Amino acid sequence: MTDQTFPIIQTDSLDLPDVYEDPLDLMDEIDRLKVDKDATILAHYYVDGEIQDVADHCGDSLQLARVATTVTTSTILFAGVHFMGESAKILNPEKTVIMPDLHAGCSLAESCPADKLLAYQHELRAKGHDFETVAYINTSASVKSLCDWIVTSGNAREIIDRVPAGKEILFVPDQHLGRYLMEVTGRDMILWPGSCMVHEVFSIQDLLRAKKNNPQSLVLAHPECPKNILEHADFIGGTEKMRKFVTAETKPLTLLIATEANMIHPLQKAAPQHTYIPVPGIMTSSGETCACNRCPHMALNTLQKVRNCLKNSQPEIVWQPYFEKAQAVMRKSLL
Repeated sequence: MTDQTFPIIQTDSLDLPDVYEDPLDLMDEIDRLKVDKDATILAHYYVDGEIQDVADHCGDSLQLARVATTVTTSTILFAGVHFMGESAKILNPEKTVIMPDLHAGCSLAESCPADKLLAYQHELRAKGHDFETVAYINTSASVKSLCDWIVTSGNAREIIDRVPAGKEILFVPDQHLGRYLMEVTGRDMILWPGSCMVHEVFSIQDLLRAKKNNPQSLVLAHPECPKNILEHADFIGGTEKMRKFVTAETKPLTLLIATEANMIHPLQKAAPQHTYIPVPGIMTSSGETCACNRCPHMALNTLQKVRNCLKNSQPEIVWQPYFEKAQAVMRKSLL
């Protein structure tokens, strides 16, 4: 089996370069088009704040997968990356699912192609391993169809507890999340050597400097971060758990945020009493540090592309034969 990374329909007009348009005008037009096209917009916390503001629902992968099954409109526009659009289609085969940009991929998903995973599973079984495969949701649909369980950062611990004690666990594709789950669950795992390009680049030196400059600050880190970052975190959790943490703290705090920089937008909206500082990342091109921990794939989502996507009803995620197997795994894992 090979990955069908972008099972969608594309029109050339959607690849034209953006020409500046007033964001407020675009947002008004999007609101009108949502009604005209009978569409609901779902947006991940990592897309730009202006897209989150025009969306009907914002959330993490688990939230949005569940929300997608409750949508009553005939069309879902998913502002995120391709595996999220696939997931929405898998859970809603009767609905039209469209995305602003078909090139919005995911470094984690790309690190684990289905053909390589299938070959590795055969290799492990040939060596006598009796295991179940647990996949982070940041994987292609074709990979999901090869797995026993799908997890997000929000439900991973719960799902790991459902794997029979006598079974080994092959965890794909995020080695950092897998290592963290080994520590908190006490389960040994065979880890696929994948990682998120955004969470890999945090500068530990700049994190320590920021803590020194802000002595009373707390560090909030996503479990996709490497161990050296998590060791200095005061709170470890996925995006929705971060949001719940900041809303529960009524006293104003200074919070150092070790995840995609756009996550600060929903945190500020939910708990404006706090001060949020993004932990700097390291630019691979020069070795310099910057507060630019942006996912380049999420950044492909723009207001103009959201408008164009609604207007043209494309690009569309189309049903693939392996979606059926992926659907069964996702439903038992996420719903």
